[in-house]
Amino acid sequence: MTFRITIFSQEVEDFVMEAKIDAEAKFSELHNLILSTCNYQDMNNHGFLICDDEWHVKNHIRQTCTPDIDTEEDINLMNNCSLRDFLEEEGQRIAYIFDPEGKRFLLMEISELLFGKPEAKGRISRKHGVPPVQHITDDRSAQPQSEDTDTETEEDFYGADDFEEGELDMEGFEIDE
Repeated sequence: MTFRITIFSQEVEDFVMEAKIDAEAKFSELHNLILSTCNYQDMNNHGFLICDDEWHVKNHIRQTCTPDIDTEEDINLMNNCSLRDFLEEEGQRIAYIFDPEGKRFLLMEISELLFGKPEAKGRISRKHGVPPVQHITDDRSAQPQSEDTDTETEEDFYGADDFEEGELDMEGFEIDE
């Protein structure tokens, strides 16, 4: 069985990609596929959150075991867990933590279960838009910059010093009392 997983972001409206990956693949394979496609750096605290229909977390699949984890809870590691161990049906929701420091994630949903069409290796079958940047340094860098960005500066936008008074239509500013 192969999962078709739709991946999107709340931060960037026009970003969406679709992954096809075998149910026997480990979460680490899906993790590496997302990292390479989005050009993200590998960090120690990436993870997957298995969610219910309301996006409430049911299980956490971690990249590594860190000292701050309660040792009495079950620890699920990406390298040890197959997708089929946690993913079961179309419409199931998952979140992928791509920026552990900023606590930011990509949202994922199983859009289709494909039978008889095995994928030897996970792949991105469709991609639209630019993924969110991995690390935000300030609020303005949360949105990725497209290649056709306008290079006009704020100074140019608000006007220049060479304003000519004749360009202003004074009739539009008249106030009738």
